[in-house]
Amino acid sequence: MSEFKELIKSFSKSREYVRDFFVYGFKTRDEFGGWSGRTYDNERRRLESWLWGYVRQDYTANGKNIYLSIDSNLLDTNPLYRVWKAKSFTDNDIMLHFYILDYLQKYAEQTADAITDGILAEYDVMFEPQTVRRKCNQYARDGMLSKEKYGKEVLYRLNPPFRKTLSAHPGLANALAFYQLFSPLGIVGNTIMDNASLKNKLFRVKHSFFVHTLEDEILLDLLCAIHEEKSVLLNVKSTKSDIFQKTEGVPLKIFISTRTGRRFLYLYLPNAKRFTSIRLDAVKQVAIKEPYLDYQTVKEHLEKNKASAWGVSFQNSNRRHLEHVKLTLRINEHFEAYIITRLEREGKGGVVRRIAPDTYCYETDVFDANEMLPWIRSFLGRIIAIETDCPKLNQLFERDFAAMYRMYFGENAQIFDEDDTEDSNE
Repeated sequence: MSEFKELIKSFSKSREYVRDFFVYGFKTRDEFGGWSGRTYDNERRRLESWLWGYVRQDYTANGKNIYLSIDSNLLDTNPLYRVWKAKSFTDNDIMLHFYILDYLQKYAEQTADAITDGILAEYDVMFEPQTVRRKCNQYARDGMLSKEKYGKEVLYRLNPPFRKTLSAHPGLANALAFYQLFSPLGIVGNTIMDNASLKNKLFRVKHSFFVHTLEDEILLDLLCAIHEEKSVLLNVKSTKSDIFQKTEGVPLKIFISTRTGRRFLYLYLPNAKRFTSIRLDAVKQVAIKEPYLDYQTVKEHLEKNKASAWGVSFQNSNRRHLEHVKLTLRINEHFEAYIITRLEREGKGGVVRRIAPDTYCYETDVFDANEMLPWIRSFLGRIIAIETDCPKLNQLFERDFAAMYRMYFGENAQIFDEDDTEDSNE
């Protein structure tokens, strides 16, 4: 049997395991059908090692399950960053790392050949000069070393410890503590703080979607493609099944839901000549392709269409171009002026009109009216009427209203229509 190893080679595999434990923590070992028992045990052990302090166990009639219990309001940092730091190394990688840093600590500026010879003389370990040179160039790119060319020679030296930079800029430590709480670059600040032995003692974030860090590797590739105006080939897993499909398109923007925290990729599909949106957590792999020559044109077209998108959808089930929604609301003008302000602030360009004392009308045209339902629900108790050419929206609202009515008045409660109500008042 192979030895259990905490460190990993590929973050993509761990991304799925951590998300499954986080989202489906109520499942028992036997209910993770896609995994073997040994795989489940290994990944559970990794999770417990990485995220100690947040792993909880519970027992049900079906058996034991583990889950992550994380309250974002109490976090001083994102605990999922620990997963990024679990990358495996070969023995030679880790030895060479310390040999280079230790040698340059003693002898200041050196060429790659001199470092190679010095490691052999000091530590009695031989490495290929090309291997040492590649490692030094990597560290120069990462900022650990500085690299300067003198004639035909390239000299490497250690950069000054980050503590000196912190001392020179007193506010920098607080800036790191603040920004390490936010994606997509929070992992950078968190790593710097770890190396400098700093702690966040000042900041907490109320609505922090820390699970975003599991998708940041995917996000980086997409942002690179957007910056370079290139098309991409995506490997996408359905959020409703385990089916994978390839999707080729032009990435344009990343949108984040302020309500759920979900992130979406806006993609142009050249073959279909339309826009679509894909949940970022459904994207498993990104392959960056060639530049898309008409990038700016489709981006401008997206900006025009975005004004009529309530959420992330650019189409509706009836294939109409736009769907009309009209809300009539009872609002106490004296005590509830904030509701009118909210309609104007959150209505995404819709028209707000006063049609009678304490009575207001809100109208808009959107691609997919169904996306408005959560927002419409927040006005329950004030809604006089809903008029829309989207039958599904009417059906869903009536269903929700009926469910709420029965919740308060009992399962057998009768829901009166308008005519019945008028008769009862007489």
